[in-house]
Amino acid sequence: MRLALVMLFLTTNLFAQDNVVLVIHGGAGALPKAQMTPALEKQYRDTLEAALKAGHAKSTSLDAVEAAIGVLEDSPLFNAGKGAVFNRDGRHEMNASIMEGKTKKAGAVAGLTRIKNPISAARLVMEKSEHVFMIGEGLERFAHEQGMPLVSPLYFHTDTAWKYLKEVEAARKKKQQAELGPAHYGTVGAVACDAQGNLAAGTSTGGITYVRPGRVGDSPIIGAGTYAENESCGVSCTGTGELFIRHTVASDIAARIKYRGDSLVKATQDALDGLPKIAGGAGGIIALDRHGNVATPYSTNGMYRGTITKSGKISIAIYEK
Repeated sequence: MRLALVMLFLTTNLFAQDNVVLVIHGGAGALPKAQMTPALEKQYRDTLEAALKAGHAKSTSLDAVEAAIGVLEDSPLFNAGKGAVFNRDGRHEMNASIMEGKTKKAGAVAGLTRIKNPISAARLVMEKSEHVFMIGEGLERFAHEQGMPLVSPLYFHTDTAWKYLKEVEAARKKKQQAELGPAHYGTVGAVACDAQGNLAAGTSTGGITYVRPGRVGDSPIIGAGTYAENESCGVSCTGTGELFIRHTVASDIAARIKYRGDSLVKATQDALDGLPKIAGGAGGIIALDRHGNVATPYSTNGMYRGTITKSGKISIAIYEK
């Protein structure tokens, strides 16, 4: 009888484990602490919490990723969707991707100028086309034909992003880039695991302030900025896109787990540490596996991030390791 009770206790606790089911990020590289007022920090934390709750309310990992990223895209605080930064032509070009881990289906978009939620456009490509990657005007025409409304490019204008464009423009002309402060990589992302054990990951970005028009980073590239497979993990990256592309960081993490047996934490940290060292840090990573293990390493001064467990317990951090 005692053995039976012990076995019942162990079994009950095994299945009652409160695993993380959703992890999100709002970009590696935070505002310097001296500039982060209590009111502004509350806005960041409240938006991250809203994104986590929106994803947690969904029943599938794909829906959770789309919902969580959609909240971040709708906020002017993050460089994606509404808060997208300006390129050197004073225009917005947004990119996104989404992937699910059971069949490895994926959708990616780049060069968007009139779609309110790029992550939804990426999912549309995955589910309603025979393609993986679509760009620019052709993608927006396809999305509109599928019932997705288009918005004016003015929707994405924020005074904060415009002011920063002018600051960067002036600094570049004077070759004073160092005066702009710590590196900030404006990207948002999410990784989720549902009750069926299916993983999904997504990433969305507004690019880089004052970047050359037409530039595409890692966010919409499957295997670089986004990757998901049930056998290993789901990953979303934020950082210097060129580095994450050249080192295929997202798929490299999955391979380290799948073929070498590395833990999620070791795989993500080693992949990040293996990137070339640059001023301000190369960026950050969020990853989740089917067992509820989570990893959020970064090499910048901070990373906006949060997790929510199966029971709804939320954890949010910006600067703390």
